[in-house]
Amino acid sequence: MTSLQRYPVPALAAFARDLLRSASMPPEKAAAVADTLLDGDLLGHDTHGLALLAPYMDQIAKGFMQVAGEPEVLQDRAAVAVWDGHRLPGPWLMREALEALKPKARRYGTASLVVRNSHHIACLASYLRKATEEGFMAFIASSDPTVRTVAPHGGTRAVFTPNPMAMGLPTSGPPVLVDISSSITTNSMVRRLGAAGQLFPEDCLLDAAGVPSRDPAVISTEPPGTLLPLGGVSAGHKGYGMALYVEALTSALGGYGRADPHLLEGGWCANVYLQLHDLEAYAGQGEYVRQMDWIVEACQTNPPQPGVPAVRLPGQRAAENVTRRMASGVPLRDEVARALQQCAAARQIPFPSAVER
Repeated sequence: MTSLQRYPVPALAAFARDLLRSASMPPEKAAAVADTLLDGDLLGHDTHGLALLAPYMDQIAKGFMQVAGEPEVLQDRAAVAVWDGHRLPGPWLMREALEALKPKARRYGTASLVVRNSHHIACLASYLRKATEEGFMAFIASSDPTVRTVAPHGGTRAVFTPNPMAMGLPTSGPPVLVDISSSITTNSMVRRLGAAGQLFPEDCLLDAAGVPSRDPAVISTEPPGTLLPLGGVSAGHKGYGMALYVEALTSALGGYGRADPHLLEGGWCANVYLQLHDLEAYAGQGEYVRQMDWIVEACQTNPPQPGVPAVRLPGQRAAENVTRRMASGVPLRDEVARALQQCAAARQIPFPSAVER
């Protein structure tokens, strides 16, 4: 069994920033990337937390992530904008995009921005929390046009990435944070279970012949297998439809994607659609919260199924994780800690000490 040691939050934040700055990333960008990755672990999305820091350092070393520069503004209308991110750090670009959208959404009620050709953007829930804290309802969709691991429903050859979409919904208490992929599982989970020699508990993949499988190894065959769309063999048309919608919002609206293979060589990439709604532009925040709070209570007081302690809301466990981990430290898997320790040694930067149990 993989053990988990906990590390103090301030020490991890400082370490991540120092490590990124050692790779010539400017302080503001390093802080945005470090804090967003740490958010992933605080929220419990550990595949999109500090587990990404060592791979990010490798991407920088290979020249696939650009550490300096600004996004190129391709379109800037009243409530719409399009940026080319030029493979700049995704977490920094996302925070910049949020700041650029807020005044547009305040003025026009709804505003959207497409960032094409960003580097990887890490944990979507981190950005949702920041938007809901300021009274916005937020929506994010993301795709990576350089990767194909998900087949269309009924097919056997990959076309899409897991193409997540995420929604941040304010309430009078903690926000509802929905973060779902259009595939049953994610590429990160396939890599994790594959490295551990474990199987999925159910069929989440297809082998190259189109036979449902629990084995992550089918992704590495030649020709490769694929991830199943959300809904699986019987209802995968639902995830397939979501994947198509995400492609339209991200690559198609941004004018940069799978139709441009000559533009996409090398490194991780993300095309992102970000939308904000100002609650006051609709029925008003008071009415919005009244309706949402009724829904929240109806869900949380719903009689649970046998074996289910209670009905939870998306984001509820994440809020509990943040409170607990801020006090007791962030758990890091052994393989993540080892990878970060190797980066630390190579850069001659001290790695934080674990919290004593």
